[in-house]
Amino acid sequence: MKKLYSIAAAFLICLPMCRLFAAAESMPALSAHAAILIEAGSGDIIYEKNSQEKLPMASTTKIMTALVALEEGDLSKNVQVAESACGVEGSSIYLSAGEELTLEDLVYALMLESANDAAAAIAYEIAGGIEPFAERMNRLAEKIGLNASHFTNPHGLSDEAHYTTAHDLAKLTAYALQNDQFRKIVSTYRHQIPLRGDEGVRVLLNHNKLLRMSEDVIGVKTGFTKDSGRCLVSAAERGGVCVIAVTLNAPDDWKDHLSLHELGFSRYHTEHLAQAGQFTYDIPCPFAENGTVTATNTDSLSVCLKNGTEVTHSAEAPHLLLTPVSVGDVLGRVVFTANGEILGEIPLYAQTSAVPPEDNRSFGQKILDKFH
Repeated sequence: MKKLYSIAAAFLICLPMCRLFAAAESMPALSAHAAILIEAGSGDIIYEKNSQEKLPMASTTKIMTALVALEEGDLSKNVQVAESACGVEGSSIYLSAGEELTLEDLVYALMLESANDAAAAIAYEIAGGIEPFAERMNRLAEKIGLNASHFTNPHGLSDEAHYTTAHDLAKLTAYALQNDQFRKIVSTYRHQIPLRGDEGVRVLLNHNKLLRMSEDVIGVKTGFTKDSGRCLVSAAERGGVCVIAVTLNAPDDWKDHLSLHELGFSRYHTEHLAQAGQFTYDIPCPFAENGTVTATNTDSLSVCLKNGTEVTHSAEAPHLLLTPVSVGDVLGRVVFTANGEILGEIPLYAQTSAVPPEDNRSFGQKILDKFH
């Protein structure tokens, strides 16, 4: 009996340790100095490592550059390349002074080939120079809520005053992915733009190898300088779940990101909260033909949820209808909540009508009749 007790005691002691090891094993072993993984829709942090440390960001800067161009510029506009934008060190598409390209062409070059000269050309077109463009980058950063980032240039070349955090980059990317044009550009692997007018074409190939390594990946941006090391921001979607991963100074960034994506997909799922016509209610109404008006949802609703989340719903509709009702009128809603927060709602539409009978009595007669 004593032996049995000792075995049981040993099991109870080991059980918490086993849970600890299991939790540790579920976390990826990353090469990155700083990293974060978030669920794109909610911004929920799934994993982080030194995510609040201010670090250089290299060409992941260009996520912000592209956003400023998309929000403030006209992509169809022809841009004459400024002489000051030519010959910028680092990655380049070798722009020539006076060459004309559309702003869209320049943004593709910026995000696929990571062209520093395209970044400078965009800055001169949008703001008239590097410094005023950086001011616009910082204004947008403040609007988005990037509290630990500061931009001094549009390309990411080293500068002590040019920095961000893994957390801010993830937040920036979640914001950027709401822009359909941004999504389209960063998910493109191959694109052509003109070469000095009619001399030919430039073939742009996306530096983000993850686009070829995983069918889940939808972008976003690579980066490297000697000061920053390898930097990478990526987004991946599977089954309606979208995750964003960021690594800064990561020697094995491709592997890091694929591991982070899998971690995210293992923690979240898409839940279908409502199908069209799933919720139907009969609301009493004295003017309706059968004494009630039927209200139902015609919309469906799906949301991305953390595994194990318990969802509840409640219907909000009047107990009695005393006014005219037409088919299609919104009569209420069904609200879905989890952990005290609203996940979403769907309206309830009238499927039948109700019209009060005409009453030709005078106001005085109505009052008299009321007391008889």
